[in-house]
Amino acid sequence: MKKISVIIVNYNTKDILKQCLTNLLNIMSSLQIIVVDNGSNDGSYNMLKKDFPNVVAIKSKNQGIAKGYNKALKKAQGDYYLFLGTDAFPTKKSLVGIVTYMENHSNVGVCTAKLVLRDGTLDMDAHRGFPTPLAAITHFSRLNRLFPHSKFFNKYFLGYKNMAKPHQIDLCISHFMFVKNKVFNDVKMWDEDFFVFGEDVDFCYRVKQNGWKIMYLPQFEVLHLKGVSVGIRKSSGDITTASKKTKSNMRKHTTLAMELFYKKHYQNKYPKIITLLILFGIKVLSWLRV
Repeated sequence: MKKISVIIVNYNTKDILKQCLTNLLNIMSSLQIIVVDNGSNDGSYNMLKKDFPNVVAIKSKNQGIAKGYNKALKKAQGDYYLFLGTDAFPTKKSLVGIVTYMENHSNVGVCTAKLVLRDGTLDMDAHRGFPTPLAAITHFSRLNRLFPHSKFFNKYFLGYKNMAKPHQIDLCISHFMFVKNKVFNDVKMWDEDFFVFGEDVDFCYRVKQNGWKIMYLPQFEVLHLKGVSVGIRKSSGDITTASKKTKSNMRKHTTLAMELFYKKHYQNKYPKIITLLILFGIKVLSWLRV
């Protein structure tokens, strides 16, 4: 079995983090687990040092999730890196199965599993297309809800794909993202300009640019509580401990990430009028969310 380094960035989710780590150690004792605590004030770091002495604990200022990932990568020793949210709970079957799949497919650089929310529905953020202007417009206008299986109207969640079989996707969220360590020879580090949100979109974009495949493997299922640390997701609204200030900041960062990604990857790819319309739309969305 190839070695897996599990990389977690934590912010004020002490109790959920403890459950997450307990689950990981119960299913596979050989994991290298690295936790970067991003300036938590809920006792997370002290809990880590006391209750999980074999976990690599890194105390840090809150400089964003991408910065945290990069700090952890300097300590990672695995053949595979699993970027994991504190609110995600994989099984042994999912870890072993995905590594086996990736070992047998040399051109696959990133994999994710079928992420399932507490109510049994799919977390579609693990099954995404790139946010091109068309994909974004049909998503935020909710046309993709009217035509969920349309290749034209639902590029955002790739609703036309067969969800029961393994297939390529454009991107997945970093709350359960398996990455071959070789990928970083091409992609280098996470882009630290993304504080929170969008870091995984940017990372996957660069992975695909370098010729690697990204696969969705629905035969492996992972429970995802979703959004416990950011506090703005309906799926975890009853269990999050995020403060009002944190929730407000997170809403702002959702649209800041959109703008950053568009300017980095799409601004010079589309006509100026399209760019102006998209950036204006992002600005309007930011006003609505605040």
